[in-house]
Formats: sequence, structure tokens, C-alpha cells
Amino acid sequence: MENLGFVFGIIGMSMGVIGFVFGIISMSKIDKLEKRLKELDVLNHDFKSS
Repeated sequence: MENLGFVFGIIGMSMGVIGFVFGIISMSKIDKLEKRLKELDVLNHDFKSS
């Protein structure tokens, strides 16, 4: 039974790492999009995302 807990622990940690990496990639893409929209004057230059 203790092997089952170990397996679920490993699965949980790997899912957490995948989520963290996905979040970092998403934030960089959003920052790049905001920069491009500011260059095209779609957004105000003083726009701050929360």
C-alpha cells in the first residue's frame, strides 16, 4: 500500500512542475503580446496589467 502513495506523490509532483512551467510560458507570451499591442497603439502606453 505504501507504493501506491509513492506513485501518487510522484504523479502529483510532476503535474505541479508541468503547471508551473506552463504558467511561466504563458506569462512570457502575455507580456510579449502586451508589448506588441502597445507598439501598434491598440493599448495605451501607460497600461498596466494586474
